[in-house]
Amino acid sequence: MNIPLRQYAALLRNYLKNQRASIVWLSALLVAGLAMQLINPQIIRYFIDSAQGAESNRALWIAAGLFIGVSLVQQIVNVISVYIGENIGWVATNKLRGDVAEHCLRLDLSFHKSHTTGAIIERVDGDINALANFFSNFVITLLSNLLLVVGILVLLFVEGWVIGLGMTVFVVFAMYAIQAIRKYAIPHWGRLRQISAEFFGFLGEHLEGTEDTRANGATSFVMHKFYSFLRKWLPIRIRAFMGWAAMWITTIVVFTIGNAIAFALSAYLWKKGAVSIGTVYMIFYYTELMAKPIERIRTQMEDLQKADASIVRIRELLDTEPAVRDGIGTPLPQGPLEVRLDRVRFSYEEGASTLENIDFRLEAGQVLGVLGRTGSGKTTLARLMLRFYDPQDGEIRLSGVPIRDATLQDLRTRVAMVTQNIEIFQGTVRDNLTFYDDAIPDDRIVGVLEELGLRDWFASMPDGLDSTLESGGGGLSAGEAQLLAFARVFLTNPGLVILDEASSRLDPATEQKLEAAVGKLLERRTCIIIAHRLATVQRADRILILENGCVAEYGDRAALAADPGSRFSRMLKTGLEEVLA
Repeated sequence: MNIPLRQYAALLRNYLKNQRASIVWLSALLVAGLAMQLINPQIIRYFIDSAQGAESNRALWIAAGLFIGVSLVQQIVNVISVYIGENIGWVATNKLRGDVAEHCLRLDLSFHKSHTTGAIIERVDGDINALANFFSNFVITLLSNLLLVVGILVLLFVEGWVIGLGMTVFVVFAMYAIQAIRKYAIPHWGRLRQISAEFFGFLGEHLEGTEDTRANGATSFVMHKFYSFLRKWLPIRIRAFMGWAAMWITTIVVFTIGNAIAFALSAYLWKKGAVSIGTVYMIFYYTELMAKPIERIRTQMEDLQKADASIVRIRELLDTEPAVRDGIGTPLPQGPLEVRLDRVRFSYEEGASTLENIDFRLEAGQVLGVLGRTGSGKTTLARLMLRFYDPQDGEIRLSGVPIRDATLQDLRTRVAMVTQNIEIFQGTVRDNLTFYDDAIPDDRIVGVLEELGLRDWFASMPDGLDSTLESGGGGLSAGEAQLLAFARVFLTNPGLVILDEASSRLDPATEQKLEAAVGKLLERRTCIIIAHRLATVQRADRILILENGCVAEYGDRAALAADPGSRFSRMLKTGLEEVLA
């Protein structure tokens, strides 16, 4: 799982380019801190050598003051650099998190059907959190620590080539050992991130379906699967931890070897009289100081091994192309839209056709009633109209414009769909109806609510349009949620409205209340009604009956009703609910 350097560079370039000033300041502070770390051992050597031969304490006071002053300034510099580095990482990871979330929202339904919500959340949040240090100060800290090591080696070479060469051999050995352990540990972190995503995907899915789980007595099954995940997770986590532990133990061993080399070389040079006791202490100080950057480099490598796995997974997600591509921008005309399907074929899976040879034309302003048994392709037809999926063959045109040529935003503004499953989001009444479109005035929203018969419900809201609705529609009846969905359609003013069994959850009283509003909604608009009640399709101009993904019957509703041999006529005689059961 080795990531090419160009991918690291691309991520850093894309998400740090707007923070150049902060990066310059961070670099300057880290270099200043590096310089002070190199100066302090020189001050200590001067202090020790002066203490041995000085007749007055003046030199000692000066050295002590310099050491304390440099140490204080160094701590201040460290605090400021940590603050700037964390801020850089926060801004960069939030930008990346936003880009990944936006990319997921652009992906078509086939992606979301094949990935659980929890797995996607783990990608958007968990993987990106693992990159926080990578963005905040990874490169700068790594370079500054490497420069610190090089600076120490240069100063040691100045003191003597023997001590300089010995410590250089130690550093090369240390870097090689750490890199070798890192290569061993990387794959385990990748597998750990993957099973983490699977686990949270499973957990999110079953927490969302708690009521069904308990109602069907499936709690034991869910818990069995839960513990199965934990049993699978544990050995992978152990291997990942062992990789971290191996790096930690390797660092301890390496530092011990470094101290032994420094001790041996210092003893040899001191016995020869080549160095003073102050220089001996300085060599030890530099050796101990060298342990810090090597330890930081090890930590950076540990973070990098986590980042490696996360970068791969995020890169794979960002490289996932939506199966539904945006159009070239051909505008859809205003007003009611004509609908034309020309030999449309579609299947969710290769070799299993869902819709076959669908061919019909619906004039602008007309209402089409779509009937068929469960699984006949009614809802799939609606999804194709909104380009949640694209057909494998054939073409769909709205007022002569192929929907592949229109932008997705334009298409989904001009075509609106209301389903029987209504999503109510945590937020205000206004935001749930307008989806944060500030261009829609409040008086228009209130007017639509009143027109739909929601005057009393709206009057009961404590803060009016600013009242907060619960996620999932808690506190709302099915009828009220359905009527709010109709209000959304009214506010977007589309040219084509698709009602996918939108009144199936309504009680008769609420359905009657809705009828008048639906009549107004359909004025100067084309409508496709997917229904399983006779009353719903009585307003249709045309009838389309699907069977096993094919057109079983299509024609004028009145003509089909008057034809004793038509399927629609038999449905009317038998009872629609019985025929479609």
